Amino acid sequence: MLRGVSMDAAAGQVLHISGSNGAGKTTLLRVLAGLLTPELGSVSWQGRPIASNFAAYSAELCYLAHSDALKADFTARENLAHEVGLRRTVTAAEINDALARVGLASCRDLFARVLSAGQRRRLGMARVMLTAATLWILDEPFTNLDHVGVLLLSDVIAGHVDGGGAVIMAAHQPPAIPRHAATCVELA
Repeated sequence: MLRGVSMDAAAGQVLHISGSNGAGKTTLLRVLAGLLTPELGSVSWQGRPIASNFAAYSAELCYLAHSDALKADFTARENLAHEVGLRRTVTAAEINDALARVGLASCRDLFARVLSAGQRRRLGMARVMLTAATLWILDEPFTNLDHVGVLLLSDVIAGHVDGGGAVIMAAHQPPAIPRHAATCVELA
């Protein structure tokens, strides 16, 4: 149960939600993404409760859950074209660039079902990048990643924040985001 949680996420900021297993990190992220309604309190975006204009809020955020929401029988490119295409027009060049940025250029024509867990996580982050959302809500974004994957995704997050985006992430370890110190919100 979450009580007394208050935070602000500003442009150019990384918020790190930490806490032990079962502390409510994922629940909090789902509330912030508008997937769960808080029993008390509210979530606001740009000074307005998200419930008053949920469509506009949804257009500004991208949520990466524990599950990467990939279609197993689509290739990496097809997954990105389909998922991002639901939000905006995306070009093949943008898709190829995103795959290269997360270290999956050589996997672009492989079916998601044959990718490793770490490769699927990288593909999920490529989707987040391509949405062009202002607010990224990331649940354990470094899960299943090797050292190189952590460095790549940390740099992707830094690039988003450098461009004026905001990131709220749950992670067991403090994230090392280049050029950005994360503000920690500890859940008891």
